[in-house]
Amino acid sequence: MLCYHRIGGPLELGVTRLVRRVFERQMRTLAQRGWQTLTLAEFAARAEVAARPAAPGAHGREFLLTFDDGYASLAAQAYPVLADVAFTAVTFLVTDHVGGTNTWDARYTWRRLPHLPWGEVERWQGRGFEFGSHTATHGRLTWLDDRRAADELGRSRDTLVRRLGPAAGRALAYPFGAWNERIMGLAGAAGYELGFGGVAGHGPPLAVPRVPVYVWDRGSVPLGLRRDALGAAGRVAAHVANRCAVATTVMRNLMRKGR
Repeated sequence: MLCYHRIGGPLELGVTRLVRRVFERQMRTLAQRGWQTLTLAEFAARAEVAARPAAPGAHGREFLLTFDDGYASLAAQAYPVLADVAFTAVTFLVTDHVGGTNTWDARYTWRRLPHLPWGEVERWQGRGFEFGSHTATHGRLTWLDDRRAADELGRSRDTLVRRLGPAAGRALAYPFGAWNERIMGLAGAAGYELGFGGVAGHGPPLAVPRVPVYVWDRGSVPLGLRRDALGAAGRVAAHVANRCAVATTVMRNLMRKGR
């Protein structure tokens, strides 16, 4: 499984932005080499999902393509590329910020970044793209008590089901890839069937690992799908970067306290 964040748009001080030409080259290369994207239902139906869902090539040339955060640039920079090569994807939305901006995040760009509005979400859902939860406000769930974490999970799922239908309440991506057994239990209680984390997930349906694609991952085949030593090194680098994202939460909390 691959996890992208931003495609195109303004430069940032962080590592999540990938320029469109790199993304397009990666998708076209994968399509030309016979790779196919999976829907959530197809992914969940694979017998290996409970054991080794992240093993590169475990299901042949198939992969689950995901986007976290739901930035508005996806509609112009990513989705048309995917439609052109007959790929689909799952985008995990920060539901309180749909149609708004990324005020949940530390400011890594000069101006705040817009998120997809519901109209665009519904339009691309009608074209076969899928959507799920990235919680209500992108809170780091493992730092929240049970009440607040359950609210983040439940409120987001309720919004998605109300706006997009029951299928949109099936899966979530844990913000910052952060989860533990407590959070996994709360996610199941909220009604989620699939939960996606960072590189170090361990396989159960509510703790499925993914490999983030960061700014340095510029090859024609993303490191998360490579079986060689470079791919292994890329997964380690992505894991380290994902763990360093804790700084975003700290910075955001400090900014709030300073107001």
